[in-house]
Amino acid sequence: MAEKQQYVSQINNRPPIGKKLKKHWRLYVLIAPAIIFFAIFNYFPMYGVIISFKDYVATKGIWGSSWVGFKHFERFFHAYNFWELIRNTFFINIYQLAMFPVSIIVALSINEVRNSFFKKSVQTITYAPHFISVVVMTGMIVAFLSPSTGIINKGISLLGFEPIAFLAEPGWFKTIFVQSGVWQGLGWSAIIYLAALAGVNPELHEAARVDGASRFQRIIHINIPAIIPVMVILLILDVGNLLSVGFEKIYLLQNPLNMEASDVIQTYVYRAGLLEGQYSFSAAVGLFNSIVTLILLIIVNYIARRTTNNSLW
Repeated sequence: MAEKQQYVSQINNRPPIGKKLKKHWRLYVLIAPAIIFFAIFNYFPMYGVIISFKDYVATKGIWGSSWVGFKHFERFFHAYNFWELIRNTFFINIYQLAMFPVSIIVALSINEVRNSFFKKSVQTITYAPHFISVVVMTGMIVAFLSPSTGIINKGISLLGFEPIAFLAEPGWFKTIFVQSGVWQGLGWSAIIYLAALAGVNPELHEAARVDGASRFQRIIHINIPAIIPVMVILLILDVGNLLSVGFEKIYLLQNPLNMEASDVIQTYVYRAGLLEGQYSFSAAVGLFNSIVTLILLIIVNYIARRTTNNSLW
């Protein structure tokens, strides 16, 4: 009861909003461009979600088009390739989540390097692929994996094996997509963990050395606990994107031969919406994807808050 009264007292003693705005107006001016940006490009376009429940005709406009309820959602759920799209999208992202510890291991390894020149060289080499554009990256992948001229197949031929048409075989697609993504984002992802490790108090390591702890024990009992909050937040964000796969890269690597493994919700929406002009149907599919993503994000955030006391909110 006393805590409740104290909380009510704090609320009553808060300064008026106008006074706070006047006092901190410089900060609000600084944040205003970001708020305007998100309002225009993220929140205002949500108005268009209405066409998911209509038979949208461009000449009639959004409000002039007729309401059809959940017709487009039912059509998607009964589509012949519905489960194939869900399966491909889900398993590609699960595969990516399985690679989550790789950047942690790299960050812990770099953090333990004492040779300054070697450490900077490793950081530069691992960071560099992040700055390669998606188009250039996919071009490199196609060139490396070419059955006739690719460097990978040249090596396979030298070992006495037959060249493999990697991008023509559905079984290879998920591995190619995920592992090339790990290579490209490895060093960049490690930056966040290195920043967290930089905040570890050196006295903890000194005390552990005095107690006879090995380097491996110090990593397990000092470094890893220090980056757990960052790990949890990034894991929540990754799980929140469980049904969202990078469209550009997967579309550029896609071809009719690997379609059964590479066709995901995003590429399906692109074909249905832009190429076939089924705007209402593609909007319904996109809305379904967003709702499932939101539900997953809320669930994982709740679990993380209950188990680790670290969460987005």
